[in-house]
Amino acid sequence: MAERRVAVVTGANKGIGLEIAHQLARMGVTVYLGARDEARGRAAAEKLRAEGLDARPLSLDVTDERSVAAAAALLERDAGRLDILVNNAGIFVDDGPPSRVSADSLRRTYETNVFGVVRVTQALLPLLRRSDAGRIVNMSSGLGSITQNSDPRSPFAAVKCLAYNSSKSALNAITVQFAHELRDTPIKVNAADPGYVATDMNRHQGVRSVAQGAATPVRLATLPSDGPTGGYFNDAGSVPW
Repeated sequence: MAERRVAVVTGANKGIGLEIAHQLARMGVTVYLGARDEARGRAAAEKLRAEGLDARPLSLDVTDERSVAAAAALLERDAGRLDILVNNAGIFVDDGPPSRVSADSLRRTYETNVFGVVRVTQALLPLLRRSDAGRIVNMSSGLGSITQNSDPRSPFAAVKCLAYNSSKSALNAITVQFAHELRDTPIKVNAADPGYVATDMNRHQGVRSVAQGAATPVRLATLPSDGPTGGYFNDAGSVPW
């Protein structure tokens, strides 16, 4: 019998992250639910375990070097490798039009949405290299598409949130960089646009369910060996950078 795949999903105690963990676990994957709040992480894992799924809490604050290092060490001891990393943790703290967005809002947003992704990916990459089919999925957004944001005909054109949008554009660039470095390995790196999903981040104003939002990242997390790498995708296919 083949070994169970092992996954880490950051920001997995609620919303899209929890649903990604849920869907992966239902596929037979051992899923570590990364969460800053240990109690919430345990509660989320227990909810999935109640369904007979192999879900495990993982204390993980993507903005904290020591927390990330401790999580990597735990995974090394418990699993010895990693097959799937979904960089889902993200925040939205924009405070007005570009001319009034504070430097603090930019720093806070980038610390989680950009630096946190690089920090976690670098820390877990040695474990991913031990997988025969490593997959990294970076949770982006249609708002990170410069093409869509610069097109006045696009539905995204009117949504100008400097800190959040630019952080997702940076994340897209990071995706391309990691995919290039890892192009000669079994590891595939892609960015996922889940669409406008009803979550706490948007006060549940989104028009898509968490199950719909999780579909593309789960697909990218379980790509076959001939699947793409270095791409940006939503449910309909490729998203323009």
